[in-house]
Amino acid sequence: MTWASIDLNADLGEGFGRWQLTDDEQLLSVVTSANVACGFHAGDAPTMRRVCESAAARGVRIGAQVSYRDLAGFGRRSMDVPRDELAAEIAYQIGALEVFARAAGSRVSYVKPHGALYNRVVHDEEQAAAVVEGVLLAGERLPVLGLPGSTLHTMAEKAQLPTATEAFADRAYTAEGTLVPRGQDGAVITDTAAVVERSVSMARFGVITARCGSTVGVRARSLCLHGDTPGAVALAREVRQQLETAGVRVEAFV
Repeated sequence: MTWASIDLNADLGEGFGRWQLTDDEQLLSVVTSANVACGFHAGDAPTMRRVCESAAARGVRIGAQVSYRDLAGFGRRSMDVPRDELAAEIAYQIGALEVFARAAGSRVSYVKPHGALYNRVVHDEEQAAAVVEGVLLAGERLPVLGLPGSTLHTMAEKAQLPTATEAFADRAYTAEGTLVPRGQDGAVITDTAAVVERSVSMARFGVITARCGSTVGVRARSLCLHGDTPGAVALAREVRQQLETAGVRVEAFV
């Protein structure tokens, strides 16, 4: 399935104290949805407030990017967190971000897991159920952004939560349609031309070439560009420009 329009999202607010990873201000001038770190893998109260204010001023949708409690590992280490505990921590992160989103005149519009949690809930029913439970516990029936065909989406649909499918222009795919683990060579794609070509292919035709050379369907409503990729701002601008040149409307999915 392809779309006449596509959302561009980026992981933002990935700083802590004096440390800042992403160029939030510049990326917010390009993307239509912002996945804001909620303090567990990155982010702190001043950062969340600042990003929410900037996103609201630009009309960019605010999403809660929830994670395992793993500041030291940037949320990229898989953890066996009990279901009840993980659900509570998901709700906690959403609630924290909602305070700053509402203060900025906006609201949290969707939820997206980060890092190891994102990859874990593609297949893990218990962890996926915990994320869904956490979203419900937060008190809003928020859309859940994730990979097409993921266990997370199956569990969310059972709970009657909206879902939105996502693809990654700057990440390599396996033949099964999952992301190549970051620890493997070629997992992150940094060549601008390649990322642009993949973005247009996913938006217009719903397909991408896997690392093995096979064609994989990626029925994506939203396209993620990582804010920590080298040259992320220039890359995001080029992707948006070429999508629009190809006749694809760039607009928020929610």
